[in-house]
Amino acid sequence: MGKKIEFHGSDLEKIAAYYQIPKEDIVLFGANVNPLGLSERAKKELTAHLDIITRYPDRNYTSLKETIAGYCKTDSSFVVVGNGSTELISLLIACRSPKKTLILGPTYSEYSRELSFTGGQISYYYLEEADDFRLNLPDLKKKLNSSIDMLILCNPNNPTSSAICTDDLEEILCLCSRHHIFVMIDETYVEFAPQDVSITAMPLIDRYDNLMIIRGVSKFFAAPGLRFGYGITSNKAFHDALIRVQNPWSLNSIGAFLGEILLTDTHYISRTRQLIRTERERMYQELSRIPAYKPYPAYANFQLVRILQKSFSSSDVFEAAIRRNMMIRDCSSFKNLNGQFFRFCHMLPDENDRLIACLTDIASGF
Repeated sequence: MGKKIEFHGSDLEKIAAYYQIPKEDIVLFGANVNPLGLSERAKKELTAHLDIITRYPDRNYTSLKETIAGYCKTDSSFVVVGNGSTELISLLIACRSPKKTLILGPTYSEYSRELSFTGGQISYYYLEEADDFRLNLPDLKKKLNSSIDMLILCNPNNPTSSAICTDDLEEILCLCSRHHIFVMIDETYVEFAPQDVSITAMPLIDRYDNLMIIRGVSKFFAAPGLRFGYGITSNKAFHDALIRVQNPWSLNSIGAFLGEILLTDTHYISRTRQLIRTERERMYQELSRIPAYKPYPAYANFQLVRILQKSFSSSDVFEAAIRRNMMIRDCSSFKNLNGQFFRFCHMLPDENDRLIACLTDIASGF
């Protein structure tokens, strides 16, 4: 039997062709993108200012950096903007060129891909299922020593949806500073986190220059095609080095213009947080009532689930869901997750109801 084809969360066209389903009919539970779609304000402003494409963006992105700084409550001189968070991850790794990197896993594969180009050694510190994928901070601290050049964290983490609180992040940064370890924290999903907990490293930027935080608008602002990302570091030498090697006008005029609109759209931000908070709590409770599944506490807009029954696997769940025009993520391709884990993001309530019905049917053997 041939190896089963594996799909990434963004492989919509590939999945649509393979299963012969019109891509417009597929509900994207695997992409982790805000189900509200692009904000109405952003649509109106974009329509009214399409002629902005006839001009080069400001080479220094001064106004955009000031908007980002206001949004993040930091200094605009700390900000770097780029063609999505992917470009900034690539630039950061290329500039640091670490000899040995420790990655908190299981996590996004792009980190190891970019590191593979530098020729350095990659090792992993894996979150444990027995701890519900919560970080064992004392144990991690034992692994941090001067043989490591870089530590990479995704917070909240993909695919576990677990998170590290700000106080624990400071402990990590303090220890890493003593060992001259540079820390990259990918906060792609941080805006989805419950507002009554603090998990962002942004308040620590002023105090630690061995840190860069990377964010973007693909997920929270439902704008993956905009390719707008930004990084924040108080390390001036490193900041300036990034700017020197980055291609000029890396972010296009539309991205620079719309980025300011998105980050100041307080109505959309509030609606998103309310929707995700409600659906995250509801879906966790719904799944907890089905004996075949174990959902884990979630801080992002997606949920990791373990299958407790031996009669079906994550591949079976993917197949059953896609046959009903719903695309979840089979997590078998993530390092250290076997075929009993899947992930889905929180969509609109009626779509979430459809997924719960599907998962219930699978657990009961149809």
